[in-house]
Amino acid sequence: MATRYDRLKEIQRLDPERDFLEIYRLTVTYEFPWDVTRALELALYRTYAVPSIGRLLARTAELTERSQKRYDDTALLLDTVVEHGFDSEAGRTAIRRVNRMHRGYDISNDDMRYVLCTFVVTPKRWLDTYGWRPLSGHELRAFAAYYRTLGSHMGIKDLPQTYEDFERTLDSYEAEHFGWDAGGREVSDATLALMGSWYPAPLAPVVRAASLALLDDSLLRAFRYDPPGPLARKLTRGALRLRARAVRLLPPRTTPHYARQNREIKGYPQGYEVARLGTFPTPGTGGCPVPHGRPSAAPVE
Repeated sequence: MATRYDRLKEIQRLDPERDFLEIYRLTVTYEFPWDVTRALELALYRTYAVPSIGRLLARTAELTERSQKRYDDTALLLDTVVEHGFDSEAGRTAIRRVNRMHRGYDISNDDMRYVLCTFVVTPKRWLDTYGWRPLSGHELRAFAAYYRTLGSHMGIKDLPQTYEDFERTLDSYEAEHFGWDAGGREVSDATLALMGSWYPAPLAPVVRAASLALLDDSLLRAFRYDPPGPLARKLTRGALRLRARAVRLLPPRTTPHYARQNREIKGYPQGYEVARLGTFPTPGTGGCPVPHGRPSAAPVE
C-alpha cells in the first residue's frame, strides 16, 4: 500500500541537476498542486510592489481590465512547460509566446531576474509555513535548476545558480526596491478583486481580508494597506495550517494535477491553443502583462 512519503523517496532517488524537470513535475503536480498554485499567485503578486513593475502592469491595463484572461494565460503558459517539458513542441511554443510578448518592451534584466526569483523562493517559504511537509533539499536543488533553465530560455542574464542564490537575490532586491506606486496599488486591488470573484459574492470581502492577512509587512507598507488585525491573521493562517494537517493524513495522489485543471481557470471552457495565449502587442507601444523576461541571443524563437 502506498504511503504519504513514497513519492518523496522516489524524488530522492533522482538526480536534481539531471532530472530537475521530473522532480519539479512530481513535486508540483502530485505532492503540492494546490499549495504551489497559491504560492505562485503570491509570487507574481509580490512583483507589483516593485514600482517599475507595478507601474508597467498598470499601464498595460491587462491586469486591471482583463484580469481573468491574464491570470488564465499566465498560468497556462507556465503550466505547458511543466507538463510537456522544455524540448517539446508545446513547451517551445509556450516559451516562444512569452518571449515574443516581451520583445518590444523596455524591461530591465534586474526586474526579470527578480520575478524569476519569486517563482523559486515563494513556494519554498509557503510550504515551510502552510505545506503538509516542507520541500526537501533535493527538491530545492531541482527547483533552482528548473528556473535557471527557464530563465536561460527567456534570455535572462546573470542567473542565480543555487536556491540560496535565488533567495539572496530576492531579499536584497525587495529591500532595495519595494515601495509605493499608484499603479502597483491599482494592480494589487484588481488582483484581490479577481480572487474574490472566484467565490459567491457575499464571500468576496472575506476573501480580500484573508488575502491581506497572508501578506507580510513589507508588502502591506508598499501598497499602503492597513495592517490586518491579529484575529484575522490568526484565523487565516490557522485555517491553512489545519488544512496542512488534514492533507498529511490523506493517501498520496495517484494522478497528476496540472494548473490547467484548476477551477480558477475560467476563460477556456472549450479548450485553448498555446500559440494563441497571451497578448500580441505592437513592439515599443507599452508594456507586458507579466514581466518574466525578454529575449536575447539565447531564448527560444
